[in-house]
Amino acid sequence: MSITPPPLEVYGRLPAYELSVLSAAGDRVAHVVTQGEVRAVLVNTLPGGELVGGARVGEVKIRDLAWVGPDHLLIITSAAMEYPGGLEVEVAQGEVLDLANNSLRSVFQNLSDVYRNMLSVHVAQIDGKPQIVFEAQNDDTYQIALYALDPVTMRSRVLERNQPNTRSYVVTPDGRRLARANYRQNDGLWQFQVEQGPGAWRTVWSTTALVDPPVMGGEGPEGDTVAVLASPVAGAPAIWRLLGLDGVWRPLPFEGDPSSLLYHPRTGRLIGAAYREAEGWRYEFSDPGAARTWRSIERAFQGRDPQLVSWSDDLRKTMVFSWGPTDAGAYHFVDLDAGRADVLGEQYPDIGPDQVAEIRTIAYEAADGMSIPGYLTLPPGVTEPRGLPLVVFPHGGPAVRDEKQFDWWAQAMASRGYAVLQPNFRGSSGLGLDHLEAGYGEWGRKMQTDLSDGVRWLAEQGIVDPARVCIVGASYGGYAALAGATMESGVYRCAVSVAGVSDLRAMLRWTADRMGRSNNAANRYWNRFMGAEGVGDRSLDQRSPAQLADRAAAPILLIHGRDDTVVPYSQTSTMASALRRAGKSYQLVELEGEDHWLSRAETRQRMLTETIAFLETHNPAN
Repeated sequence: MSITPPPLEVYGRLPAYELSVLSAAGDRVAHVVTQGEVRAVLVNTLPGGELVGGARVGEVKIRDLAWVGPDHLLIITSAAMEYPGGLEVEVAQGEVLDLANNSLRSVFQNLSDVYRNMLSVHVAQIDGKPQIVFEAQNDDTYQIALYALDPVTMRSRVLERNQPNTRSYVVTPDGRRLARANYRQNDGLWQFQVEQGPGAWRTVWSTTALVDPPVMGGEGPEGDTVAVLASPVAGAPAIWRLLGLDGVWRPLPFEGDPSSLLYHPRTGRLIGAAYREAEGWRYEFSDPGAARTWRSIERAFQGRDPQLVSWSDDLRKTMVFSWGPTDAGAYHFVDLDAGRADVLGEQYPDIGPDQVAEIRTIAYEAADGMSIPGYLTLPPGVTEPRGLPLVVFPHGGPAVRDEKQFDWWAQAMASRGYAVLQPNFRGSSGLGLDHLEAGYGEWGRKMQTDLSDGVRWLAEQGIVDPARVCIVGASYGGYAALAGATMESGVYRCAVSVAGVSDLRAMLRWTADRMGRSNNAANRYWNRFMGAEGVGDRSLDQRSPAQLADRAAAPILLIHGRDDTVVPYSQTSTMASALRRAGKSYQLVELEGEDHWLSRAETRQRMLTETIAFLETHNPAN
């Protein structure tokens, strides 16, 4: 059955409704709405939806919202900022929305001696008033200090002076500094410290982590532990467990290896765990009230992968995000006491139920026998796929994973008649330590052939036509696209790289320059997957597409944002120059004002338009 797709721009728009957060009483909801590039934060009553207040925030990128008492809202945004010396990074900033007069004021308006970069954010009751507690670097030594901001007066005070190597704090809802972490990047020493008195900290546990240093979560269930993601012994997987204020490890009150943890909205203490599984999300709760609430939600949203977004202090009112086979994703307000579930907003309201492409869970064997799980998105209306054109769409990272969910980019390509393969190749996270570690040293090797093995498997099943395959990806996926065109002759008819790495040694040098030293955590992360000895390892050239441009066997589309602070634009310009010198077919698209994450609607839509046009030219679906 042929389904008429919506215009391509519908997929490239920013979500029409997102970041929905309930107030403590559950009687108000704050959320972000978008029209074109312009974002606005609105606050409505619940139920009923009466507008309480809001503000237009323009074209800034909104990353999160947090209630600060009943009458103020913290809006966390991000933007690229250049530090002295030319270092450009994506920084987090904050605006306080006062609902009494709908005014917006910067968190930093009364702080003149810090960089405008919020490194962590907490909301706590201090001196009986809700305050914003955040970390920021001073403008001299870049050391971190902890501040508390009163949202009414907008006055800040220092809770703790600048500390060398301090990376984060655990702050309780009543304002206590429960723990902090120190990390020395040069030798990887990570320290878990507890406060013995005002300004007096003691290390109760430490480890050496040159790569993947531990991450602190929040307060444990009894208040005498902190949730920490760490490897307690060398070689063991990093898992969430409880680290006591006495330095002794304790297990979580949940089975298995959670993907993330959940904390009580009022007490801030651990009450639940979330598990990302092949078919969606699963939750467990130690709090009986939370468990009852979630069981009711699961029954109401059966088959629609409900995801917890936020809830009221009494856990009886909940904001839930869900999607399904005929649903591009919507936010729901659930009031258990009233027995109601109301749709508050849809992510993509212009995509109809029959236009949502089916996503199938698959698994196939790589050449060495390793099982590679993934997802196959089919063109809308296709129920018995045979001989379809294929787009291989590897994720970035590489240590992340694709999930079974509505993906605007994959859905856009499927809407134009392509099957879309999203493989969780070796080196992907969230699938167990063995799967992750199987990718170490396999950048451009087995991590790459895992993709073409998926093509061969789909062809053997008769699902796709192996002569009609292209590869599209961003970040690490962009590298994989370039490698597919230069290192795997005969597999792909075309390749699209968005913000892809093309020269591995140049990438390591750029990161070393940014960090001020070659021995830094970021380069150690890259080296682990690249299997490199360091910045000067010339063996990396054998897996660098820019060094192999003369082997390019398929036309290549290069797309990159000029404001990218993760993979520099020079990676794409270098590849373009190499292809031009080699006389190979390529196109180059610069996205002015765009970052690494395609955060702007205009440039996102242009990326989609250019990608689809390139696919249809070199690998037409019909």
